[in-house]
Amino acid sequence: MNEFDEKQARVSSLLAEHNLDVLLLQRVSSFAWATCGAASYVNAASTDGASSLLIGPNGHYLITNNIEAPRLEQEERLDAQGWQFRAGPWHESEATIAELTRGLKLGADGLYPGATDLSREVSHLRAALTPEEGDRFRELGRLCAEAMSAATHAVRPAMTEYEISALVARETQLRGAQPTVNLVATDERVLRFRHPLPTNKRLERYAMLVLCGRKWGLVCSITRLVYFGHLPDDLRRKAEATARVDATLIAGSCPGRTLGAIFAMAKTAYAETGYPNEWRHHHQGGPAGYEPREFLATPDSTEVIALGQAYAWNPSIAGTKSEDTVLIGEHGTEEVTSIRGWPMQSISLGNGQIHARPAILEIS
Repeated sequence: MNEFDEKQARVSSLLAEHNLDVLLLQRVSSFAWATCGAASYVNAASTDGASSLLIGPNGHYLITNNIEAPRLEQEERLDAQGWQFRAGPWHESEATIAELTRGLKLGADGLYPGATDLSREVSHLRAALTPEEGDRFRELGRLCAEAMSAATHAVRPAMTEYEISALVARETQLRGAQPTVNLVATDERVLRFRHPLPTNKRLERYAMLVLCGRKWGLVCSITRLVYFGHLPDDLRRKAEATARVDATLIAGSCPGRTLGAIFAMAKTAYAETGYPNEWRHHHQGGPAGYEPREFLATPDSTEVIALGQAYAWNPSIAGTKSEDTVLIGEHGTEEVTSIRGWPMQSISLGNGQIHARPAILEIS
């Protein structure tokens, strides 16, 4: 079964499970998932796209307007994929969904009048990657890693955070991916904020660069840190502790293990490194897919790691962070955002397990 047919079958199973007739997908992420990588957005910041999908036993429909239809047909080739186009004039209110769902029990990937909210269930569908999606994730990870490497090596003292953010954006867009998250902090702001939107502050010595890059609807996450001069002992100690937590999370990401169990391992690692409460100040990540995190791991998560899934863990201790995107394989995890030549630190987890995690790039 090919990727498209596999996803249609999953939708059919979801509808049967909830005794529903049709599923409405409005989110940009859901549209990309169901179409195997097509883009429905115009505004890149929008949650819902300018087009939507309706899937049921009587066919699968693409509901759009006369502005979007030509691109979706000619460039995205969605007519060839089998979608039945329903394109109305841009200036008329949308009545197509009501017409196509009249008398039917409707589910949706979010809030919609008269529909059962299946947003949680659809996010789990998006997180269950096919082999084809795994291949696209590898390519996206390589692009994001190259972009991050180029940006960090171009950073110089006295640059503003806006300028550093522009480096990340430029290098990502040049490679055909889109920076949906582009965070930058320098010096004391790295210690103060876990989600630092860039400002006009100028870099003195220390910078954190965070990227979530999107292509084919998939999203890869990566963070890197750079320090100009001699790295202070306290910062080095924090970076090593954060790397140990990250290595614990990655090593613990084994098929069949619950996210709650992995979270407990991370809490233990935080405590053993001397930072028992740092996990409380920021989430630790979770499954990646068509959102930066399809859902977050929490202490009581019952979701189970599955073969082929992508995960982006992001432990942090005030002033440091460790983040890459990995794929879960039969023989361990595959880091898809590794940067060739980046300084690494070896983390021993016992039982002969050695994991390499990125260190802070020191530039003298």
